[in-house]
Amino acid sequence: MTHDHDLELRPTPAQTRAALNPPPGRNGADLVVETLAGLGATTVFGLPGRLAPGVLAALRRSDLRCVGLRTEHNAGFAADAYGRITGEAAPLLLPAGPGALLSLAALQEAAAASAPVLAISAQVPDRVASLRGVVKSVHTARTASQIPSALAAAWRSALTVPHGPVWVEIPQDVLLAETAIPVVTGVDATPEELPPRPELTAVAADLLTRAERPVIVAGGGVVRADAAGKLRQLAERLSVPVVTTSGGKGAFPWNHPLSLRSWPADPATTDFLEDADVLLVIGSGLGELSADGHTFAPRGRVIQIEADAGKLESNHPALGIHADARLALQALLETAGTREDDTAPTRVRALLDHRAGEERAARDPAPEQQDVLASVRKALPPRAPSFWDLTPLTYRVWSAFDARHPNTMHSAQGAGGPGYAFPAALGAAVADPTYPVLAVSGDGGALYSIAELATARRYGLDVTWLVVDEGDCGDGDCDDDGDGVPPDFVALAESFGVPGVRTGPETLASDLARALSAPGPSVVVLPTTTRSPRPTPGGR
Repeated sequence: MTHDHDLELRPTPAQTRAALNPPPGRNGADLVVETLAGLGATTVFGLPGRLAPGVLAALRRSDLRCVGLRTEHNAGFAADAYGRITGEAAPLLLPAGPGALLSLAALQEAAAASAPVLAISAQVPDRVASLRGVVKSVHTARTASQIPSALAAAWRSALTVPHGPVWVEIPQDVLLAETAIPVVTGVDATPEELPPRPELTAVAADLLTRAERPVIVAGGGVVRADAAGKLRQLAERLSVPVVTTSGGKGAFPWNHPLSLRSWPADPATTDFLEDADVLLVIGSGLGELSADGHTFAPRGRVIQIEADAGKLESNHPALGIHADARLALQALLETAGTREDDTAPTRVRALLDHRAGEERAARDPAPEQQDVLASVRKALPPRAPSFWDLTPLTYRVWSAFDARHPNTMHSAQGAGGPGYAFPAALGAAVADPTYPVLAVSGDGGALYSIAELATARRYGLDVTWLVVDEGDCGDGDCDDDGDGVPPDFVALAESFGVPGVRTGPETLASDLARALSAPGPSVVVLPTTTRSPRPTPGGR
């Protein structure tokens, strides 16, 4: 008796002929490229002329597109963003020497943000010890025949929730040695699913249905699982107010009657959450950033749905459900009844009015930040993604920016390193050229990635870079006196052949809109003489 899966495993006559007569002159690097194509990759990231031995030549013999950036960590940031936008594993090809370790900052950011990145490098002794605490898994191919299996295992690991960066190392001699192994034509690396335990979702559904003051905290896991629609269905069925973390921006409509329009670290929002008798946390570990510097103290029952077992119940006692957010929300929708609560929108409205009154009374110390965000929101198309360096303005973005759609607002919240925004925006533009991309940096952070203007120009990527120039290249100078010597960012952009414009508060929206609508890269510089206060989590 022949089973269907037996037929799937049986090679076709054409595959058999190709296997028996592989083309001459191939090496281990060709196996790497063939396997990536077989896994479904179309684009890889790396450094021009500085890839693992033999890989560049193999890429030239393939149909894969190679996008070259100027430094290893910038290439990693671009791959991170590509993975976030597409949901696919982004191959990151690194050089053989110690320069590969420069990618660690980017891989740490990808790990914190659960971005699927497939880093591939030649083997260097003792380097793996530096990586194991950062990446999700490490895979080694010691012979040419092990290359397809190692890459397939790494691909599966990167895309099994929680997504994350993985590392593949292959010795140089294996990459360069000729091989008679057949051409890789197809690779099965289907990621594993992570469904919830049904008895746990039954308890969670019962708690939510019977709650008097339930609230939902939606994190980045909802966005990564493409579960925003299911979140809205559940919130509306149970009449539950929703707040999103900074990573969960766009997971719930900003102007919805049940939207708290802030983030958990806002003092008034924190009080609202702590007063909930049932708090459903989906796709968030309630870490330092989301939980107000670990001062958050919920008084009610906490239900936490989280794909990362290391974050599950790690900060607060909870009914922990280890599951993908989409599958867990689907299970709750199938289990929960309907909860009638006409007071929920009223309580949300009261919170919003209270917060607005507090802001007016406190006389916001940085009102220009609100104006900048309003101009950015006006200029940015609704589905255009934006990437933000960690600057004082970004704290306001986390709390008060309407992302409009899921997976459109990203920041370096995981590792917190400067220089993330612009190379990440380049990766996003490669991933989806349908919409323009915005990057926002301070003057200090901009200098970390200024060389990537050459990359943007080379590939004609539709990225507009807003540089908020405080005049000291600071973002935290050790003396903080504002006496640095910043470059002329407009002239610097133009020296790369990238158009630049100096703008002001009154013209920011129109200048940004013009730059975003023009093809290719551009730079918009917003000088400011006011050093914005930098809020810190926990400063309630």
